[in-house]
Order: sequence, then C-alpha cells, then structure tokens
Amino acid sequence: MKIGINIRVMGPQSSREIIREVLINAEQAGIESAWVVDHIAIPPDDAEGSDGRYLDPLTTLAWMAGQTQTIKIGTSVLILPYRPKLPTAKAIATLQELSAGRLLLGIGVGWMGAEFRALGIDRRQRGKMTDSMLSFLHDCFSNEVMIANEQPFLFKPQPVRPPIYIGGDAPHAIERALSYGDGWLPMGKVSKLAAQIADYKSRSLEEREQVGEVVTFMEAPSDLAQGEARLAEYAAAGIDRVIVGQKYTSAKQWLPTLDILSQLTQ
Repeated sequence: MKIGINIRVMGPQSSREIIREVLINAEQAGIESAWVVDHIAIPPDDAEGSDGRYLDPLTTLAWMAGQTQTIKIGTSVLILPYRPKLPTAKAIATLQELSAGRLLLGIGVGWMGAEFRALGIDRRQRGKMTDSMLSFLHDCFSNEVMIANEQPFLFKPQPVRPPIYIGGDAPHAIERALSYGDGWLPMGKVSKLAAQIADYKSRSLEEREQVGEVVTFMEAPSDLAQGEARLAEYAAAGIDRVIVGQKYTSAKQWLPTLDILSQLTQ
C-alpha cells in the first residue's frame, strides 16, 4: 500500500512555514506522496474554515517540489474545466519535468456552482470540457507537434506524462478513467466502494489490458494497530494508495501521525 498525506492549502494552515515543515517531516518519515486540493473562488457565505483563502494547486506543487527531493506531489483533484487547455498543459509538463517526474495528477470535473459562475463557465458543460481537456493532455504528451486553432506548435518540454487519476463517483468517473486515466480516485466508505472498485479493475484489465490503480482518502489512525487494520480493509477492497488527512493547526501536530505512517510503510 502506498501512503500519502493531504497538506492543507487553505486557511491559516496554508502558510509557507507550516506547509514546508509538514512536507519536510513527511519526506523524512518516508511518506510516498503529498497531495493538495483545488478551489479557486470561494463565496463569502461558504468560507468557514478557510476564510476564502486557497492557494493555487499547481503553483503550490511547484514550490513544494523545490523544497524536496523524493516525495511525490499530487492534486486531489485539479478541476480541469476551470482552466484553459494549453496553458494548463504547459504548466503540468513544466511541473513534471522540474520535479523529476514526481507529479501525480488527480483531476475532477468540479461541483461548486459559485466557482463556475465566477469563471463565467456553464456548469452543465463541465463533463464535456473535462473530456476535451483530457484528450488534449494525452495528445500533448505523445505528439511533439501539436495543432490548436489551426496553428501548429511544438509542445516542449515533453517529459513522461504523469499518471492521471480520475476523481468522482461511479459510473461517470469510472467511464472517464477507462477512457483517459491510469486510475480512479473515488471518495466514500470503503464498504460501499468495494464492488465498484472490483468492477473498475475488471473492466480496466479487459478493456485496457492493465489493472487501473485506485486511490482514495483515509482518516489518520490514532495508533499503529488501528492503522494496520484500516490498511488491511482498504487493501482487501482493492485500493492501491491512500491519502491520509487530519485536522491540524500546526505542523507539529502531524508528527505522531507521521510516526505511525512511517511504521506502516516498513
């Protein structure tokens, strides 16, 4: 089981000092990956807990890559319809190259109506826009010469494409993961996901001749025994990687959890 952690990029915990300390401690503990979420325009009446403060995920990951050497960095998830195709593909490729291939690209279609309104985007088109963006990303990482708006151009840098994990609920997210992704990133209780995970893995093997990876979220365990039990439950359900999250106001509050997770990875 691969174990990552969720680093808050919202609210007072998103200071550069706290992010860096959590990140460095996680890398030293042997944690496999660190993930961030994506919000772009929180309305005043929905800002409890964050005060509307959210860091841009790709910019934050670029900074995180510069602070570290080995830990992987991921989005859980990057909302593709919020962003233009070509500049986003360029940012993703740049981040993948400068991080030495450490990017794990979780993507989603989005859900918050206020953010779509702030961007002037029709929320009803988010699925179609996501698929178009995913197709464009695949083309960028496999073709040296691209064409956009009838204009040929060179897509460089062109590192190895980062793995793409499709966030969201079945059945739409599973269909999208089978078409465009390397894995599925669902949310929810493991007991309710198990049958869907089995279906996704069976179909990915049949349709793509490789078993897709499943990534999901896990609450931080309070002790080693609880951690072992939870990981066993997740593994039995077919989950390959977990993103561990917890509430915290300082980086030091992560230390007991990181110690447990470090032991679980040995």
